[in-house]
Amino acid sequence: MPELVFFSGTMDCGKSTLALQIEHNRSARGLVGMIFTRNDRAGEGKLSSRLGLVTDAVEVGDGTDLYAYLVDHLSRGRRADYVIADEAQFLAPEQIDQLARVVDDLELDVYAFGITTDFRSKLFPGSQRLVELADRVEVLQVEALCWCGARATHNARTVGGVMVVEGAQVVVGDVTDSADEVGYEVLCRRHHRRRMTAATARAAALAPDVLPVTQG
Repeated sequence: MPELVFFSGTMDCGKSTLALQIEHNRSARGLVGMIFTRNDRAGEGKLSSRLGLVTDAVEVGDGTDLYAYLVDHLSRGRRADYVIADEAQFLAPEQIDQLARVVDDLELDVYAFGITTDFRSKLFPGSQRLVELADRVEVLQVEALCWCGARATHNARTVGGVMVVEGAQVVVGDVTDSADEVGYEVLCRRHHRRRMTAATARAAALAPDVLPVTQG
């Protein structure tokens, strides 16, 4: 039976790499996939991983009806044997409903990949809807690590290495330690609560009399 599967995890745990691997394995066996993405680091209409792999994809906009897109695609005599939706956290809840309808009505497997919570530890609306509707939720087993060596469970937004907790939910960036650009870092819960990034931990080690900012 076709399934809607949600592969979830923190940033930097290999979600897009797995999406590309699934695409490779199925296309090598003669199957044809439809790949959707939104706000990929490589730019519009791309699915990429931090390992340097990249393939073309359909960029999803605010008003894109994913079910209607597949119906139109198939009505033109084109093939689609399965669907991959990367950066699924950025999809609207109604677009997740459309992916579920693709599974139920078009009988295609849909593999969705995304992070569950934002930099404030709040659920993305798209991820929340996937948890509600998916036939299976698979937590990726490639563990991202906090700078302290513990398992990373939370995504942090940084500016110049300093964690920020205010701002728009969606700001496209990458895992980086840039001095002046918006970046992202994965942290364990303890250090996310304390707002202690790798950069602020280094600074604290150099100035031990300066206490880190804490919350909770």
